Amino acid sequence: MDFDPDGLDRNTFYRLLTATVVPRPIAWVSTTSAAGTDNLAPHSFFTVACVSPPVVQFTSVGRKDSVRNIEETGQFVVSLAPEHLFEQINATATDFPRGTSEFDAVGIAREPSLRVKPPRVAASPVALECELHSMVRLGDSTVVFGRVVHAAVSEAVLVDGHPDIRKLRPLTRLGKDEWGTLGDVLEIKRIPLAEWPGGPAM
Repeated sequence: MDFDPDGLDRNTFYRLLTATVVPRPIAWVSTTSAAGTDNLAPHSFFTVACVSPPVVQFTSVGRKDSVRNIEETGQFVVSLAPEHLFEQINATATDFPRGTSEFDAVGIAREPSLRVKPPRVAASPVALECELHSMVRLGDSTVVFGRVVHAAVSEAVLVDGHPDIRKLRPLTRLGKDEWGTLGDVLEIKRIPLAEWPGGPAM
């Protein structure tokens, strides 16, 4: 079947996009408003934008409190969304009124960040503390770029000093109300050109 985004309503094509661009890692974004209220929300349009300097990005569909708070303060934290906090992560996506702290409403423990004001999720094994780099408005969405100024990683998920995927157990978002867990992990080394069968391609 062919789908023309201009011929479909916004929600129909949104559902198609989010069912085919899968799995998507989740940025569990904590922010603090200028008035001092802590916010926590999951955003599943999330990735690394740059390595040097280290920059991560997430997209807010609509103008959620995460974006408003970052505009006010210029800071946020991305906590890893681990499998064992599945229900709490989903609950923080509830459309609470502005001024409500999802930490308090859902009952999620905070811990202080080292370099920024917004708190980290205490039970999350990884937190990336970020200063706002820039924002880009695209239609009904805002892409937020944050420079990582500090990373906190639990020793419990490290193997030889490196985060181990089997210990992190990250959740991902799929289509509709579907979520993904880790599943099988495949390992394969990239083939250097010098080792390509038959010699380097001409």
